[in-house]
Amino acid sequence: MQSEKIVSVIITILAIIAIIILLLIFVPMIIESTFKDMPEAAIGFSSETVQARVIGIVEEGTTTLGDHEQPYQILEVEILEGEYQGNRIFIDYGKRQLMPGNYRLEAGNKILVSVSVHPQTGELSAYFIDFVRGGAIIWLFLLFVIFSILIGGWRGLRSLFGILISIGIIIFFIIPQIIKGSDPVLISVIGAFIFLTISLYVVYGWRLMTHSATVGMFISLVLTSLFSSFAANLTRLTGFGDENVMFLMQQSTIPINMRGLLLAGMIIGSLGVLDDLVIGQSSAVFQLHSVNPDLSFRFLFKRAMIIGRDHAAASVNTLVLAYTAGSLPMLLLFSLSRIDYNMLINISFIAEEIVRSLVGTIGLFISIPITTAIASLLACYQHRLGHFRRYLGPVE
Repeated sequence: MQSEKIVSVIITILAIIAIIILLLIFVPMIIESTFKDMPEAAIGFSSETVQARVIGIVEEGTTTLGDHEQPYQILEVEILEGEYQGNRIFIDYGKRQLMPGNYRLEAGNKILVSVSVHPQTGELSAYFIDFVRGGAIIWLFLLFVIFSILIGGWRGLRSLFGILISIGIIIFFIIPQIIKGSDPVLISVIGAFIFLTISLYVVYGWRLMTHSATVGMFISLVLTSLFSSFAANLTRLTGFGDENVMFLMQQSTIPINMRGLLLAGMIIGSLGVLDDLVIGQSSAVFQLHSVNPDLSFRFLFKRAMIIGRDHAAASVNTLVLAYTAGSLPMLLLFSLSRIDYNMLINISFIAEEIVRSLVGTIGLFISIPITTAIASLLACYQHRLGHFRRYLGPVE
């Protein structure tokens, strides 16, 4: 018994190491292969944007920009990549532009700078763009992986594979197909169903509980996509509420259906909570059935719906608050500008977020009775499946 525990611990540690190595190898490869043929301006920075290291602080003090007083620094930096790698130049940080967060830089810090050459004098100059955050993000991601495995065990380990599959389908299927001009809604529904189905079976295995959750999820996805289209028509949304859409139109050589892209965002945005709800409801049904296999369909459905209502109430807050948090800076700006709230809800950007929240929430409500009914049917009438039943795996 003791030896089995030791072997289990060793396997878990090796699995953690293997997952970390795979993530470190394949995630950068995925990102590079996706963006290598894309113009650099398409992702927000000019072709001269490179990493640099702060060598020293030449000067520092305070300056006033408008009504805002902030510290500034004159930095000597060394360019770490690109055509001008190894060159040392001086840049000002916070003297002519608002300093983000009033962070002071120190020797050894890495930053992003935009480098340019004067066309007449050939003099090299640069200005601060942003901080280099890659290392910190990797450490946070590794911490996420470790906690997923330590707390979730083997199921947490399988969920990490599910995440990789989901990211892969989004990057290699959904995004390329939309860029090629395919219908964003159709592609998003197909892609979402594929990666959620694979994720569910990877994490929960081949069993009745997973089958009912998958069927309920697919029906809910289709109904949510139809309702999102109805809601967009009703509120006359165009998809141009986000300023990034204008950059996308400029960069894309093929016309993209921006309204369809908005609807696709509504669908994908609700998937995380939808996944949680359908598997939670399916699990609740089969747990109740395992306690008393003689429960009727009606009684089982009714009891499981009580659990579903509690789950839905909590999930609504999650979805609405997530969308509100993304719009918080804009809401503060509108509040300071004293814009009338009757006018506020008619602004395209705000209307899109409101409709996105409502559509996603209604989609979640739809999924609860659908999944509960399917799971209850399977639980109560699985004996009627005959010889086919043995191919569906265990109950839960």
